[in-house]
Amino acid sequence: MAGGKLTPRQKMINLMYLVFIAMLALNMSKEVLTAFGLMNEKFESVNKFSEDYNKSLLGTLEQKAEDEPVRFKAPLDKAVEVQKISKELYTFLGTLKADVSKEFERDEKTGKLPYEAMDKGGFIDENWFEGDKYSKKGDEIIAKIEKYKKDVIAVFGNDVKYQPIINNVKSKFNLANVKDKEGVSKKYLSYHFEGFPAVASIAKLTSMQNDVQQTEQDIFNALIGNTIAQAASLKNFQAMVILDKNVFFEGETVKGKVVLGKYDANTVPTSFSGPGKIENGQAVISMTAGGVGEKTINGTFSFMEDGKPVPLKFEGKYVVVPRPNSANISADKMNVVYRGLPNPMTISFAGIPESDVTASASGLTSAGKGKYNLNPGSGTEVVITATGKMADGKSVSDKKVFRIKNIPAPAGAIAGQVGIVKGAKSRLEVSQISAVLQDFLYDLNFEVTKFSFKVPGQAAVVVSGNRVNAQCKAALQRASKGDQISIFDIKSKIVGSSAALDIKTAAPVIYEIQ
Repeated sequence: MAGGKLTPRQKMINLMYLVFIAMLALNMSKEVLTAFGLMNEKFESVNKFSEDYNKSLLGTLEQKAEDEPVRFKAPLDKAVEVQKISKELYTFLGTLKADVSKEFERDEKTGKLPYEAMDKGGFIDENWFEGDKYSKKGDEIIAKIEKYKKDVIAVFGNDVKYQPIINNVKSKFNLANVKDKEGVSKKYLSYHFEGFPAVASIAKLTSMQNDVQQTEQDIFNALIGNTIAQAASLKNFQAMVILDKNVFFEGETVKGKVVLGKYDANTVPTSFSGPGKIENGQAVISMTAGGVGEKTINGTFSFMEDGKPVPLKFEGKYVVVPRPNSANISADKMNVVYRGLPNPMTISFAGIPESDVTASASGLTSAGKGKYNLNPGSGTEVVITATGKMADGKSVSDKKVFRIKNIPAPAGAIAGQVGIVKGAKSRLEVSQISAVLQDFLYDLNFEVTKFSFKVPGQAAVVVSGNRVNAQCKAALQRASKGDQISIFDIKSKIVGSSAALDIKTAAPVIYEIQ
């Protein structure tokens, strides 16, 4: 994790960063170039140590997952995924270093680069940048780092335990523009690499590899530490009220139980305060529901941890309702239904299981578990009748009337735009004519089958299909800038609908020549 007391190794890394930044302000003498090379060697040494240490951490997690798979299998899966993500970026940064250093000949005996001769950064300047923008290679580098951040964050999702790590990743690999000492905003790669000696850029890339290794190490430690703490401490358990149902009739027996969120038959409370009694590590509730309204069940579990009692409070609510005499019938989308569409409906009675509720209407079909689809036919209204069978064998029924409406007329569109669209002739020649329903509760796709095309001063052209034809293009060539081309009498059909629906003519769309 970030923060806290720094280890000697981390102090050394921080010191090297300070030296690195300070040297940027110096003239690139041979001594300075050599210092960059030695700094790079130090970083590479630290990276080798981190690689071995991270492998040992992963090995520890693998052993724990083998011993206690229930607790450690999920953290191990996360660690393996992070290792894969880290290796991808680490290896990519290594290829960048190899590209920068390939023009320099290494010493045959030591294998070291000629640091004093690496005072130019021509390779990076020529390959990572194009003018004041990134080259294709520069864009690739930025994309690789952004992908690394996105993939690491995705491993943990919204888990608050790992938020410090996520924040650290965002901070370490922040690619935002940087202001130089003169206050000029520069792109990330330009600020850190453009115009720098090759040896300094290699050292910087090695330090980025160290950031990857250190992030991986922080994550492995967090996965091991957080999992052990979570598994060991009863303070992280959640006591829950689980009732057979949440709504009860007056006088009906309320049945349910109170259990720990992470139930363990060996975790037995030392005491319990609440409306029930302890049975096999859980409190079994049995009591009579009171009057109509919201009720609360609460109490306390107590456990022993490290020789001390740990109280866990719980609270749950249920609602007592009167016996039903009317049904709950509602349209999921609107208070009317549309002809030719499968209007979704929810039909239920309060306190009656879905299996004991039936409904009927012209065009109504069941979709399971209280859900229905209503395809209304002719007429202006449809009546839905619902019947429910109560636990005592009695039945209740109710009716509701819905208005039937036709699907409204869509609006004509050019390349998805409605109203008045502006552009060049060439754009209209290749654009698709479509029809859309704006602010409609259903997602419907229309296919234009026919339309009329009118250029000012010329006869209208009738087109079959959804794109302008040769006649339209010929007429369009005689149009001038500022002319408004009218596309009207737009006929369409709903894609994927087998019903013979009468779709109204779409509203016209105008294209103004620019």
